[in-house]
This record gives sequence, structure tokens and C-alpha cells, in this order.
Amino acid sequence: MKEKSFFVCSECDYRSAKYYGKCPSCGEWGTLEERAPVVKKTTGADSLSRDGNAGGAVLYKDLEMPQYMRSRSGMNELDRVLGGGIVEGSVLLIAGEPGIGKSTLLMQISGVLGKDKKVLYVSGEESGGQLKYRAERLAIGGENLYIMTETSVEEILGECERLKPDYVIIDSVQTMYCETVSSSPGSVTQVKESAMRFIALAKNDGISVLIVGHVNKEGSIAGPKVLEHMVDAVINFEGERQQTYRVIRASKNRYGATNEIGVFEMTDKGLFQVDNPSEVFLADRPKGVSGNCALCLMEGTRPLVSEIQALCAPTVYPSPKRTTDGVDYNRMCLMLAVLEKRLGLRFSTHDVYVNVIGGIRPDEPAADLAMALAMISGIKDIPLDDDLVAFGEIGLAGECRGVDAPAMRIKEAVKIGFCKIVLPQKNYLQLKKNGELMADVTYIPVKSIFDAMKIFVK
Repeated sequence: MKEKSFFVCSECDYRSAKYYGKCPSCGEWGTLEERAPVVKKTTGADSLSRDGNAGGAVLYKDLEMPQYMRSRSGMNELDRVLGGGIVEGSVLLIAGEPGIGKSTLLMQISGVLGKDKKVLYVSGEESGGQLKYRAERLAIGGENLYIMTETSVEEILGECERLKPDYVIIDSVQTMYCETVSSSPGSVTQVKESAMRFIALAKNDGISVLIVGHVNKEGSIAGPKVLEHMVDAVINFEGERQQTYRVIRASKNRYGATNEIGVFEMTDKGLFQVDNPSEVFLADRPKGVSGNCALCLMEGTRPLVSEIQALCAPTVYPSPKRTTDGVDYNRMCLMLAVLEKRLGLRFSTHDVYVNVIGGIRPDEPAADLAMALAMISGIKDIPLDDDLVAFGEIGLAGECRGVDAPAMRIKEAVKIGFCKIVLPQKNYLQLKKNGELMADVTYIPVKSIFDAMKIFVK
């Protein structure tokens, strides 16, 4: 019997035997598209085998420990995020906002890797002339760099079979399509199937594949969530296009840690790595202004010193405004509630704006103490000392709890020029016991936010 056509939602891949104006699954209007039945064919997804065994089980004691080889990308900041370099046979997904610098970063990586390895750069968004223009602007030699402007996955895999490259760069996966899938490029089915083909290429032939992924309006990677599960590492490229600094961080990494970050500066000559981000973040710091407090964060194994600002402006409206940039909104509201309940500060009559300089987004509770000091300084209009830095976690009872790596944080702060350290009492006693207290440094241990208030008593 002849198979009937069906309808597929272009947003969520929902399938139905009849047409609906509104998708029953995701609720989008006009997204159901009619598709003809497709004969099942063997694809890269069906033949994927990470260990070369076609679905056969292997005894655990017979498995061999793989010796993954890493290649330096030429950018220490990126290698730090990846855990030491690009792993042979791995699949790396790089995502970011439009115009943030993803293609520029990959072109620079291609220039470094192409000096002694064979690199195939596949672009489905730009022509060969446009890529040539970017390469000339970035001073890319391209001795072993091959350029291919194609969107057909079958054609790309055929060219990989002919060239035998060491690295393949796909820019971007949302523009690729498989001829065995009847949906349009960028759909959920096409993105998933195309990614599986490239993953099979990497695992079966030992080729490192770097894939560019678009993001949607919410900032998450466009396409199916399974795309992030399939790849080995997911790198997020963050920053404002109006600013020159870019931050990359790994949200997933099978071969390294996920709490490292890399900092770059965007120029007309490409991306340049920032070796000492702390000095950059504090370069234009105002002096003698209330509502400012320096804080020291740990991004993986790297301590970073940045600045948190809090502006408290009186308001006549019954519902004061709360705005954050770089700080979790709920965490800021929690700090406001603690300060108002425990210290009696009337933030309910003020609009509060909190900002972290440099595009850093602290996600550890060690930023609580610096945020609280900045808020107290802002509402009392009393400036903190310019050479003061703080770190520590604040509980709901107002207590100040210890954080990890206090010695590394203090060392980084002192190197920049800070000589007054506000830290939890637990960390102070720990440093004193271990003999790690530094000379010419004033330590201000605090047990609770009540002790922190004493800082403002001159």
C-alpha cells in the first residue's frame, strides 16, 4: 500500500497525519509543512561507532585506554578553555550571537593549524572571495588551508574522503542539509542529521571537526537540544558587539573542565588574547565614588579581579525598579532582602541598579560580600577605599561564609595593587593557620554583615 504524506513542524519536529494551523506541540502558527514519505537509508548516524565495533560488545578488560592527542590552536586563552588544546577526533560546537566573532576566531585558528596540518574550511554563508578577503585582513597564509563553499553534507563528506584533512570547520551547521531528509536547511531534522554525519566523520576517521552554531532570540543554541548532547564540547562566545572584549567559556567539555574562561579583544586585525584580564577590567575604575567595590572571582583555576557597581536612586513610585547586568537577578533580590531585614536599610524606597564591569558574569556565591558592600556604599553614599577588595558568601541570616581558594584570590588582588582584603573570618583563620598571610596587607575578617558595616565607620 502506498504511504501517505505527513506534516512536520519546522520548529519542534512534531509529526501529524493531518494539517493544523497551530502546532499542538510547540504552539507556533503556520509551521506544519507537508512532507512526502522517505525511504529509510543508511546514514552516518546509523554507522556511527566510536571504537570501531559495529554494535558488538567488548569485554571491559579488553578495552584500551585511548591516548588522545591535543593540538594547540595558537591561542592560549582558547586552549585553556578546551583543557589544553583541540583533541584529535573530537567535535567542537562554537555558539554565539551574530557578529560576535565566531568566523574570525575560526579563520585565525585555521591559519595556525594550517601551518603543519591540512584544514578544510567549509562555509555555507560566504563566498570564496569573502573568505579570501577576511583571510588577507587577518594575515592568514593558508599553506594547507582549503576553502569550500558548499551546503550539501554529501558533497562535503565526499571532499573529505578525497582530501583526507586533519581538521574540518563547518560554518554553520544551520546552513547544511542532507539529501536523504526532505525538510529545509535549518530545521530540527536537518540540523540533527547533519550533525550526526559530521560526528560519524570525526569518530570513524579521527578528524577533528569544529562546528559553528547559531543562537535563537533567547540566546540558546538554535536547533534541537540533542545537538549539544551529541558533540564533545560546547563553547559559548559571549560579549557585546559594541564592546571590544569577548569572553569564551565551555558549557560542556568531555576532555577538560567547564569552569575555565578565555578573554579576547576584538580589533580590526582580528582577535587578540588578553593575558591579564584583571588589569583590563580595572583600567577605567573611578576613584572616590560610592557604590563601587572590587571583587575577586575564580573562573576555573584562574583568579579574576573585577568591579561591581550598585546605584541606589530614591523613587516616588510604590514599586521600585531592580535591574542587573552580569549578576543573577534573583541573587541580587536575595541580598537586598537580607540587608533590609538584618541591617534595617530602606532599599524599598530606592531603585537599585547593579552592574559588573568587563562583561564577566559571576555565578559563584563569593561575589555576595562585594555586592552587599557596594549596595551599602550606594545607599549610604559613603565611598569604599580604592585599595579594598572583597569576597565571601552571604547567608540568609546575614552570616559570612568561607569560599574556596582564598590564597589565590588574595595573591591576584595584591599583584594588581590592592592592600585591604575583606574576607570571611573562616578563610582568615585558615590562612593564618597555614602561614599564608602576606606582609604589607591589611586583612579585614568579617563574621557577618554586621561586621561589614564597621568598614563604613571612619
